[in-house]
Amino acid sequence: MNIAEEINLKGFVEEPIDPTLDLYAEIDRLKKEKNAVILAHYYQEGDIQDIADYIGDSLGLSQQAAKTDASVIVFAGVHFMAETAKILSPDKKVLLPDAKAGCSLSDSCPPHLFKKFKEKYPDHLVITYVNCTAELKALSDIVCTSSNAVQIVNSLPADQKIIFGPDKNLGAYVMKKTGRDMVLWNGACMVHEIFAREKITKLQQRHPDAKFLAHPECEQSILEMADYIGSTTGLLNYTINSPAKEFIVATESGIIHQMEKANPDKTFIPAPPNNTCACNDCPHMKRNTLEKLYLCLKNEQPEIDVPTEIIERARLPIERMLDISAKLGL
Repeated sequence: MNIAEEINLKGFVEEPIDPTLDLYAEIDRLKKEKNAVILAHYYQEGDIQDIADYIGDSLGLSQQAAKTDASVIVFAGVHFMAETAKILSPDKKVLLPDAKAGCSLSDSCPPHLFKKFKEKYPDHLVITYVNCTAELKALSDIVCTSSNAVQIVNSLPADQKIIFGPDKNLGAYVMKKTGRDMVLWNGACMVHEIFAREKITKLQQRHPDAKFLAHPECEQSILEMADYIGSTTGLLNYTINSPAKEFIVATESGIIHQMEKANPDKTFIPAPPNNTCACNDCPHMKRNTLEKLYLCLKNEQPEIDVPTEIIERARLPIERMLDISAKLGL
């Protein structure tokens, strides 16, 4: 089996690794040798976050991908994030430790179906959440993240009709915050939909002084309980600036690693999901491991590529988002 066949089957290059090898040192050596930069999302495992050159949410990672002078970008995240990096830096080699690291939200909005949906509203401007495929971005007018969705909608004329996709929960949150009536695509993130209101209420009773933090991808019933709603970066900053000592966190559990590093004297409790699982991990984000990251950088595979035509069309709505964000100081 050659490398291409192995990646197609498994999603990554698999080969033996000497158990005595210092992976941190080897990754650092390979980064310097290949002029590579590692971008990691907050939802990655802690050991990947610790080796990354930049850790952030989708907006911050997009901004870093657009301005890096590295020759190689290793994106420790999911497929749509690596695609976004390739769109913004088409001359760079973009690597993803596991090519099968997808996204349930992105999967909930197939581009061919969204195209038909869009055709029903020809006078509407299309805003898509960054958690979507390159093909979907190419069908959009503006891309947004959870950090800037409200501000981007508010920046548009009040009479501008809007389609918002693919996340219905983020869309509903933006509608509530802006007072705008938008047409929503019916998509959602599997991780952010599992939180259980009843279990969270019981947890709050056991921790009456804890602040409850929620990501806007959560359902409305969960957001109504929150002391603070924000993007992953927003949630992290809130824990740093708040005098509270305990926090219940309703988002993917990877962000807690950074919260604990920034606030060693504070306690962070993952919000309980509505199932028998004790965790709130995204199975796609957690496909990446330190071992896969090392092999990815060593072999420069899997490489993420996007057709030139899609890059040209998808780049415009992303750049529009970055321009609006820059003007707003985001």
